[in-house]
Amino acid sequence: MSLKESYQKHRRAYFIGAGCLVIVLCWWAYAHAKSKEPKYTTVAVRRGDITAAVQATGTINALTTVSVGSYVSGTVQYIFADFNTRVKSGQVLAQLDPAIYEAQVTQARGQLENAQDNLVTLAANVQVDQAGLVKAEANVKYQQATAKRSQDLFTAGVVSADANELTQSTMGQAVADVQSAQATLDQAKATLAQAKSNVVSMEGGLKAAETSLKYTTIISPIDGTVVARNIDVGQSVAATLQAPNVFTVAQDLTRMQVYAATDESDTGNIKVGAPVTFAVDAFPTDLFNGRVSTVRLNPTTVQNVVTYNTVIDFSNPDEKLLPGETAYVTIPTGHVKDTLEIPNPALTFKPPMPAKDIQGLYKQYNISRAASTTHLGGWQVVWKLDDQKQMIPVAIQIGITDYNNTQLLSGPINEGDTLVIAATTPGQTSTGGQRPPGFGGNGPGPR
Repeated sequence: MSLKESYQKHRRAYFIGAGCLVIVLCWWAYAHAKSKEPKYTTVAVRRGDITAAVQATGTINALTTVSVGSYVSGTVQYIFADFNTRVKSGQVLAQLDPAIYEAQVTQARGQLENAQDNLVTLAANVQVDQAGLVKAEANVKYQQATAKRSQDLFTAGVVSADANELTQSTMGQAVADVQSAQATLDQAKATLAQAKSNVVSMEGGLKAAETSLKYTTIISPIDGTVVARNIDVGQSVAATLQAPNVFTVAQDLTRMQVYAATDESDTGNIKVGAPVTFAVDAFPTDLFNGRVSTVRLNPTTVQNVVTYNTVIDFSNPDEKLLPGETAYVTIPTGHVKDTLEIPNPALTFKPPMPAKDIQGLYKQYNISRAASTTHLGGWQVVWKLDDQKQMIPVAIQIGITDYNNTQLLSGPINEGDTLVIAATTPGQTSTGGQRPPGFGGNGPGPR
């Protein structure tokens, strides 16, 4: 049978087959075109509560920690306190060998006694010299009277000139004796004053020696608990350029502090008195509470990362927490109730289309530069699906974030609106980030 005869006999079947082929080709073309369209991952906007918080790690410290040093050098003879020993102010912690300092005290005391005895001798010499001066002054008065009488008798011609000159010379010698006695007395007084100064110096030397002897007994300056002991019996302690640290005493372990290293971008949101929660590895199921007491002004820079110590006070009545433990701190910085929540990935989503087309959409929907580029004032761009399932950009202003959702302050977004957080095309995937641009702080979880 020829092809023509077959066609004429089965023409209906040919038409049905051709129609099916056209339908299959059309379906394939539609499915192929459909597969090239991006697939969107969306999230509906809903209401909820948002709590913003700063996450940081810190170290637990005692409220007051005193390093007890040794002012003098010596060999450790006795130790009366060990780690975790509770001590009182003035309690003896250790004893250095006092032998050399006792010898110094004995030597200084002997030198002082010698200087005091010398002072007594010199004081007696001064009294003798004072008596000699009084005697010389009395002799001068007598010689003056004798010289006057001799002069009167010489004038009357009763006494010879030689006798009168002898009398006048004797009076001059008596005056010279007074001057000599006065100089001797002044010298004795000067020597006595020097001896008095020497006694004062010796007294100072004795006090210094006694003080050094006292420092061989190392005592606790405060009530507290010994948290470190750096010496052993028989060890030599050398206090040359600085006092070596031999004990560390924590004053009160029932009131402690956390020194949390907070990022510089978070310090503007941390307020003094803010409640704080923190956890430690030793008690993973417990949550501890405290309050921010201060943000210290002294910055720490490590690899161009600037942090500040935020000091958190807390009570430790059971003394469960120990100095030096690592604390994972959460500091709330803001809280809003019943607000529209913008999923954070929606704030960083970029459509998989050329930048020129995106800029065209920004212009079409009047998206400001603050929202699309600078993000000043908290302005951002999100992409919403309209009724025709087409993406349109929307400018919104945002507030605080918990790093999962962000507060909506203003913008044409309503509850139930669908926001795009990711778009997938064959061979290419675009998703939102973890945090909106311009947000400071730390991500979820302890650092």
